[in-house]
Amino acid sequence: MRTVINGAHIATVDGSGSEFASGHVVVEDGVIVSVGEGAAETREGDQVVNGSGCLVTPGLVNTHHHLYQWATRGFAQQATLFEWLVALYPVWSGIDERVVHATTSAGLAWMAKSGCTTAADHHYVFPSDSGDLMAALVDGGKRVGTRLHVVRGSMDCGKSQGGLPPDSIVESTEKALLATEEAITTYHGASAESRVQIAVGPCSPFSASGELMREGAALARRYGVQMHTHLAETTDEEEHCVEQFGCTPLEYADKLGWLGPDVWLAHGIHFSDKEIQRLGATKTGVAHCPSSNARLGAGIARVRDLLDVGCPVGLGVDGAASNEAGGLGDELRQSLYLARLRGGPAAFTVRESLWLGTMGGARCLGRADHIGSIEVGKQADIAVWRVDGLAHAGIADPVAALVLGSLPPLELLLVGGDPVVRLGQLTTVDEQQLAEDLATASRVLAERAGVTA
Repeated sequence: MRTVINGAHIATVDGSGSEFASGHVVVEDGVIVSVGEGAAETREGDQVVNGSGCLVTPGLVNTHHHLYQWATRGFAQQATLFEWLVALYPVWSGIDERVVHATTSAGLAWMAKSGCTTAADHHYVFPSDSGDLMAALVDGGKRVGTRLHVVRGSMDCGKSQGGLPPDSIVESTEKALLATEEAITTYHGASAESRVQIAVGPCSPFSASGELMREGAALARRYGVQMHTHLAETTDEEEHCVEQFGCTPLEYADKLGWLGPDVWLAHGIHFSDKEIQRLGATKTGVAHCPSSNARLGAGIARVRDLLDVGCPVGLGVDGAASNEAGGLGDELRQSLYLARLRGGPAAFTVRESLWLGTMGGARCLGRADHIGSIEVGKQADIAVWRVDGLAHAGIADPVAALVLGSLPPLELLLVGGDPVVRLGQLTTVDEQQLAEDLATASRVLAERAGVTA
């Protein structure tokens, strides 16, 4: 079956920034086969979407998340990052495969309702006897129908070794590397249409050893997969690295082989001018998480400067325990606002924010040839936003309506041509059941830890 969208404003986010005021998109066998101005001819049996009053964009790409955290929202509300981690690690030590399946399903479903078609989930907490957490993640993604990049995270520096996490949720270096390799060989799909990919992701310089970082990089490059870690999120982290390693977090990552076009870093707030030049020269990506950074008071990433040196930058929701809203669509506006707080109203445009949430994210994940823009031959990951209602009527520029206004309702969300959201409702899963499962997971974790928010 073909899907034909006619009469919409199309923002392709291609290399030229092409837009069509009253255009069409045609999808066949999950791939975009036509895009342009005017209406496309339809055939008998086509699914025809009347795009009048709608804006069509690529599906949004979330470059950094921790889906298990959907069960621990509302904790440590006035904490810094390190305080927040110390408060929540004991709670997360109670996760198991049922909790992870519930949170993955709920988190991906909610992101889909905010226009997200691809999400990278950085999962690094593996308590003993917690079951098969990788299978729970992948099954949750299949249940919802969005693309899922599972970053097989790891920590091998618990409290007994000077790290922050309890020893009960860290692994040995050898076990972490073996489990990461197993995740790649079991689940990674390298094809254009793949809905599951695996990346290598030691958690951070203060919870992963240098050996784990070095060997993790070697493993990733042996299999040709992306690499991801937290870096330069807070000044506390920089002080820790200088004290422990005699260098900044980025210098440390560079020594360990963690810069390059196959790497994207979460947050990247505290970089010097020289370090930003180094990131641009190596084409290392950065996952910008504006709401989470603001929630934790971590700082404002230098997104304008990163883009100006050619660094791929995408948007991230981050774990819902530091961004309780949990949707990606709102991060478009947040990214623009923070960029302007740092650099003034001319520092960032609405179309640059849309680029961050689409092509920028696709570049970070190594998927720029497959997703992130509406172009012939790419996967049909498409969001159709209704912008003619009360909240947006009268805004002449539909992209401004999306980025500056409240998040518009979704007329349709396609992943590989398959509808995941239609008329604002999920088509693949029961939303009420997801909410009930999530509430149960939250209650179970709190009871296991003996804590309240």
